[in-house]
Parts: sequence; structure tokens; C-alpha cells
Amino acid sequence: MSSEFRLKNYLKRIDYDGAIEPDLKILAALQAAHLAAIPFESIDPLLRRPVKLDVASVQAKLVDSRRGGYCFEQNALFKAALEAIGFAVTGLAGRVRWMSPPESPLGPRTHMTLKVDLPEGPYLADVGFGACLLDAPLRLQADLDQHTAMGTYRLSRSDGLFWLAAKRAPGWRVMYVFDLQPQIAADYEIGSWFTSTNPNVPFTNMLLMERVAGGRRYKLINRRFHVEARDGEIVAERAVASSDELREIVDENFKMTLPAPAEEIFSRTAS
Repeated sequence: MSSEFRLKNYLKRIDYDGAIEPDLKILAALQAAHLAAIPFESIDPLLRRPVKLDVASVQAKLVDSRRGGYCFEQNALFKAALEAIGFAVTGLAGRVRWMSPPESPLGPRTHMTLKVDLPEGPYLADVGFGACLLDAPLRLQADLDQHTAMGTYRLSRSDGLFWLAAKRAPGWRVMYVFDLQPQIAADYEIGSWFTSTNPNVPFTNMLLMERVAGGRRYKLINRRFHVEARDGEIVAERAVASSDELREIVDENFKMTLPAPAEEIFSRTAS
């Protein structure tokens, strides 16, 4: 496989035919198009398959195939596309807090995110946080409520870290914390290896999928399918009763083809 990044293929995959200049409006359009076309999914770790982060492998899986990927794959692809267009991008790493009690200690850097420097200032761009996909770039500024089509977000600063939180009905929920230390490929290889192989990490034990498109957030967690509106408001929810139903939901709502028989994937999910 060629290691050259193929921008035209990527733009076709995300169904984007607009201007390609490194500015904020285009960054936002690309992020929205990416989320609508390429779903978050962590099926390879669930099936105990290796996750490869080199450009050729990421393109083959997320661009050339009808597949998605998780944060390291998604943001590696997005970073390559933005750089090909001319954006100034820095890869960062985050410590996930979504399911962590507020008083619990910080965990390892198991999330990849991006800083994009624009004339307006630095922005956070992220197409890979599967618990709550970020549907637009956020200004890298603390203590400012930032509204997108799908939610309300806030960055705060504490102990030298940025804390990213999303507004939900019960209140604010922290997504992840990060600093501005640039990461290199080796950092992501270690983080991805841990995330995709550790038996205590959700990706090796749960079916997790998400896609944002048309003002809706589609989420599949094991055998529960949710459709959410803005700020996580649930507008539809149902159980997935069979492997045939799983295949249908994935095809219609996540626009992807399962990499293994639906029966095998269904058998690995908890009811």
C-alpha cells in the first residue's frame, strides 16, 4: 500500500466538494462532513484485531473501505487531510474522563486530539471522541460556552490542563483533559496499543459506534441503539434483538459494512 496521502479520495469519501483553503469556515465544514461520512467504531479491538495507524492502513480502512475507526485512526486521517490542504496542525493527547468519577485520579493518555492554528487563534479539532463526537472546532479558550449544532461545550483550565466538558441534562460532563504538549507517532502507537488490547478498556469488551449527521447523533452501545438530538436529548431508543437487526442498524444509521459476520459481533455484545 502507498504511504502517500490521497486528498481527492478523502474528499470524495466525506462527500465534500467545497473550497479547500486553510480557514475556519472550511475547517468546520470538513469536520462536519467527516463525522457524517465516517463513523466512530471500535470493532477491531472487540474482535481482537490489530489497529494500524500508518497513513496507508488508515486510508485503506477508513477511506477505501466502508468502515470507520476509533480516535487514533480518525484523527490521524483528519490530521493528514488538514495538513494536505495547508492547515497548521499539532497532534495532542488527552486523558479520558467521560465515565470517571470526579474524584478519581487521572488515567493514561488514551485519546488523540488536534490543535489547529488559524489567523483567529488556536482551535481544538476532534473527529474521534466516540462517547460524544465533537461536531465543530472549538476555540482554544477557557471559560467560554461554545455552541455547536449538536451541543454546548466549555473548556476550563486547572493545574496546567485544559478540561473539555459537554452540557447534558443533569449538568456538565467532562469529556477529557489535555495539555498542549505535541505528540509524535510513537506516543500514539503506545496509546493505541494499550487502548485496543487491555482487557479492562471498554473497546475490548463493548461494541461502541457513533455517527453525527442531519442534526442527530446515532449511538450503538452493545445491544442498545440511541438517537439523540442536541445536548444529548434522547429522541429514540431501542434494544437490538438479533444479529440481523444489528446488521440493518449498522448499514442504515452508520453507513458502514461490518468487518465480520453480524452473528459473531452480536455474540460478543452484552444484552
